[in-house]
Amino acid sequence: MTEEGPRTVSEGTLLWEPTPERVAQSNLTRFMRWLEEHRGLRFESFDALWRWSVEDLEGFWSAVWDHFAVIARAPYSRVLAASPKGTRVEGARWFTGAELNYAEHCLRRRDEHLAVVAAHESGRTTQMTYAELSRRSAELAGGLRSLGVGRGDTVVAYLPNTAETLAAALAVASLGAAWSSCAPEFGTRSVIERFQPLAPKVLLAVDGYTYNGRRFGTLDAVSEIQAGLPTLTRSVVLPYLDAQPELGRLAGAMRWDELAVPGAELAFEPVPFDHPLWVVSSSGTTGAPKAIVHGHGGVVLEHLKALALHLDIHPDDRFLWFSTTGWMMWNLNISGLMLGATLVLYDGSPAHPDLTALWRLAERTGITCFGVSAPYIAGCMKAGLDPSRDFDLHRIRTVGSTGAPLPPEGFAWVLDHVGPDVLVAPISGGTDVVTGFIVSNPNQPVHAGEMQCRALGCKVESFDEAGRPVVDDVGELVLTEPMPSMPVEFLNDPDGRRLHESYFDVYPDVWRHGDWLKVTPRGTCVIYGRSDSTLNRGGIRMGTSEFYRVVEEIPEVVDSLVIDTSQLGSEGRLLLFVVLREGEALDDGLRDRIVRSIRSGLSPRHVPDEVHALPEVPRTLNGKKLEVPVKKILNGVPPERAVSRDALANPAAIDFFVALAEG
Repeated sequence: MTEEGPRTVSEGTLLWEPTPERVAQSNLTRFMRWLEEHRGLRFESFDALWRWSVEDLEGFWSAVWDHFAVIARAPYSRVLAASPKGTRVEGARWFTGAELNYAEHCLRRRDEHLAVVAAHESGRTTQMTYAELSRRSAELAGGLRSLGVGRGDTVVAYLPNTAETLAAALAVASLGAAWSSCAPEFGTRSVIERFQPLAPKVLLAVDGYTYNGRRFGTLDAVSEIQAGLPTLTRSVVLPYLDAQPELGRLAGAMRWDELAVPGAELAFEPVPFDHPLWVVSSSGTTGAPKAIVHGHGGVVLEHLKALALHLDIHPDDRFLWFSTTGWMMWNLNISGLMLGATLVLYDGSPAHPDLTALWRLAERTGITCFGVSAPYIAGCMKAGLDPSRDFDLHRIRTVGSTGAPLPPEGFAWVLDHVGPDVLVAPISGGTDVVTGFIVSNPNQPVHAGEMQCRALGCKVESFDEAGRPVVDDVGELVLTEPMPSMPVEFLNDPDGRRLHESYFDVYPDVWRHGDWLKVTPRGTCVIYGRSDSTLNRGGIRMGTSEFYRVVEEIPEVVDSLVIDTSQLGSEGRLLLFVVLREGEALDDGLRDRIVRSIRSGLSPRHVPDEVHALPEVPRTLNGKKLEVPVKKILNGVPPERAVSRDALANPAAIDFFVALAEG
């Protein structure tokens, strides 16, 4: 950081290259050597490896299976088969005949190596070795089994990000039951919307949580959730605020310690490759959340590949990706157990008592792979933090980001203020596939503003309006080949219509994800925001991430939201909303500077028609800006149809736009 602010760099500027030692020691290099030794395949570049991985899907995924020694209780008869409907991508069937269990891969290790360090915002930490985690999971599985939970049942969790939650998730998976979780800060209506379609047998809940230094009791919320889930047979409450919570108001409830069966043996139910493991939910901002079912096998293969080959997680790593239990990054994080690594879990606000909380945690626990959201990095930049000056971060090898595009300055800030030898690793994917489509690469250089590569086995392309692949131009992010972690199904979607409409109704048998993507000639990628919130002015399309980058470089601007109210056949207004630093005002001088920055940094056509100051930008529970629902409200859609308030982190923030639309 200069005295004037973060270093300014252009998109595409070369910022970092791995050392020959790092390349030689990477899991990716080890995999390429294995391919040469065991399959007779030699690749001179990552690009050649990627092309083989998407052109010979059966060869690639069977190699992943063998290289990582997937534990199968029954062998597969075929790697990939088309859907019974005849489609190749939609409804593809993987590893038919195979039987396995996700939890068995996470608990393959049973020794005294540290499995998890669970930290609370207060500074309190607990630890479990792999032996302890295995024992605890076995005890909880024994208790759930005694409650009648088994293969095909569903257990739902209203729990914080703790070691006990992790043990419970593995216990459920070991039984062949499905798991779905919400963080306790979710509104009760939002929790019920997510859990009710699952017809759960057991609810695991917490008596309360703390956030930003405040205590919040949840037993009233648990009672409401119970009432909304008529299929429940029992509820189990984890004491978190109080050692002995009063459970009298909760029907059929028992304490956590009453569930565990001491001495229970760890066993794993073999299940088919696509047997339900998790049900994860879409954001649900514009209606009922989609209940997306993911299978054991798809998650095992995809997460082994993503975490080992792309994030380069090793057994001696300490791996944090900051998340709550309601975001798919929690699911990705816990899969680090499959590689024998140590997970670092964090429960609480990343800004308590200030924005250095996670950097302090990294120093205290020796984190090596540090994953956060792009807005968190932007917040640290805005606050003028210098973590490497204030904390010992020498063990950090990788800083990952997701949730929004990381601007070029964010890449430079990490290298300048976390460490010059750090791999900056933004990824982009989604809850839909519980992984990234576009990912990091320990063997490749890093260019400002660009994600390093398309994931192995993931045929991502950028389509123009005619459905043709383009390079070095912005188009729709699509997948033209299947991948194992695509949804098994949506719940309550018996004919698959909703799943089809979500991904396959634009291009025949091609997955359209809804992001603007540019693939550069060197194979790197840039995401420019959601394609359904595009800024299209006079025929010039632009992603919102470009807009935010320019506007939020202005020192007075803390956050921003841009909305193009245009609809099919008519050009509307371009509206910019800014959250200002405390003590600042949106006067004519600041408006003029904002306009000049947009005119010179973007284009004259993208100068906003109006600029408004607002208290806060509405965000989903996972921190994403609420662009599409706000656009609907401003175009006259009734608020109750445009957005589900229970799906928002800050529901009151939407009132500003409701009032603006009515006025």
